[in-house]
Amino acid sequence: MFPTLNLPPFSPRLRQSDQDITQIFDPLRQRFVKLTPEEWVRQHFVNYLISEKQFPQGLMGNEVSIALNGVRRRCDTVLFDRAGLRPRVIVEYKAPDVAITQQVFTQIQAYNSLLRADYLVVSNGLQHYVCKMNYEARSFEFLPALPHYSAL
Repeated sequence: MFPTLNLPPFSPRLRQSDQDITQIFDPLRQRFVKLTPEEWVRQHFVNYLISEKQFPQGLMGNEVSIALNGVRRRCDTVLFDRAGLRPRVIVEYKAPDVAITQQVFTQIQAYNSLLRADYLVVSNGLQHYVCKMNYEARSFEFLPALPHYSAL
């Protein structure tokens, strides 16, 4: 139904709703949500963060609401510091058939203008881009992968 992604495989919990809509269980929101191509990427990436990068599930949130220029927006995934207060990583997902363009980076940078996370990640499940922010130098660098949680 959905393509194989450039992420470790896992066995998601799927079900059909009463309206015959396929749903996938989101462990961060603790509920089933509609399975869309972007949600397919999100759940694979969250699984990767938890299982491969050892990110604590309790410090992560999906669809985190923020107010940006008076408009309510939602960050796809945010990882907070050990105290659960400061954003460390923001992840923006796109469906596998959506190209990662400058517009996607502009979107995540707009969120980061408010959150000031240390790392920004953009993924469509096939391509992943990781930026480490350096606020003192007003610069960033692309990394080959997101560091393990213990290295943050």
